[in-house]
Amino acid sequence: MMQYPGALTTKLPTVGTTIFTTMSRMAAEHNAVNLSQGFPDFPVNPDLLNLVSNYMKQGFNQYAPMAGVMKLREAIAEKTMNLYSAQYDAEHEITVTAGATQAIYTAISAIVKEGDEVIIFEPAYDCYVPAIELNGGKAIYAQLKFPDYSINWEEVKKLIKQKTKMIIINSPNNPTGSILTASDLMKLEKLTNNTDIVILSDEVYEHIVFENYEHQSVARFPKLAERSFIVSSFGKTYHTTGWKLGYCLAPKNLMTEFRKVHQFLVFAANHPVQLAYADFMQRPEEYNHLNNFYAEKRNYFQSLLKNSRFNLLDCNGTYFQLLKYDAISNENDVKFAERLTKQHGVASIPVSVFYHKPQDNKVLRFCFAKENSTLEKAAEILCKL
Repeated sequence: MMQYPGALTTKLPTVGTTIFTTMSRMAAEHNAVNLSQGFPDFPVNPDLLNLVSNYMKQGFNQYAPMAGVMKLREAIAEKTMNLYSAQYDAEHEITVTAGATQAIYTAISAIVKEGDEVIIFEPAYDCYVPAIELNGGKAIYAQLKFPDYSINWEEVKKLIKQKTKMIIINSPNNPTGSILTASDLMKLEKLTNNTDIVILSDEVYEHIVFENYEHQSVARFPKLAERSFIVSSFGKTYHTTGWKLGYCLAPKNLMTEFRKVHQFLVFAANHPVQLAYADFMQRPEEYNHLNNFYAEKRNYFQSLLKNSRFNLLDCNGTYFQLLKYDAISNENDVKFAERLTKQHGVASIPVSVFYHKPQDNKVLRFCFAKENSTLEKAAEILCKL
């Protein structure tokens, strides 16, 4: 066996296996209903499958252009204009990526240098901090206010220093299901005015917003957009999380830096899938109906739990429902999530793991992007607790 000279020093000493992998593995081991990891269990539109298959058969199986197939970038530009009245140049300001996580890492890597500070809001999706730290940056934490997970912008203002290079926002928010309002983004615009701070806006659930709210993309706010990377996901939109395709929007000066990293990180994303999405995007009803589709899922899941002892927190976006369980158990959320999986057969995600210092509000996250039969099976168990 090869011996390395000296001890190997990890660059991520606090990082282990992700909670999503852990809970999904536990769900499989105990034959539990898996409402932990955020993926649909219903089929993909067969028309989209046929498009991918046809492009494979036509021979589009080699590298796509580095920035993405032009036809797809043009479709993204058209959608962005139609939804947010924002013009992005397909040639220089849109890049197709191997999923949203890659886009987020690439944006951070392109901008953040040793000693830079990046403000994030927690509970925060787990890919932000490792990307910041791998690039020599330091995460600065602002807490969303429980139980509505709103932002206190006066507190954020106090966190902004000379070393602040980036602020990461996520709306609709994973794991909380909260959304940013137009007022929130105007406050962020005011805070960053006359600074060199770059915004990274994670908008992968942009089409899953409820109660007649409109998604407030950074693209709607020109003064923010000119300093922002905006990331979205085809997987969340078309129920194809396993295909790992997303994209990034940014003004040319930022996108130039983004592509410098992108070309050496993955070079290009899946070619036949890009072509299929480009065709499928000509059917805007496929994403415009998502808010109603998932609102029905959320409402049905909530109705199934109305007689349970869980307290259902507000869910204004995403396909995640938070349930507060303090009327059922005093256990911390990790222990309760484990017991719920092993002894009762329903897997969830404890929300405390989305904090850098676990904050236990006795809340679990459940994914309702499932067949109704799956939700019914889980709810039957949860109502007995």
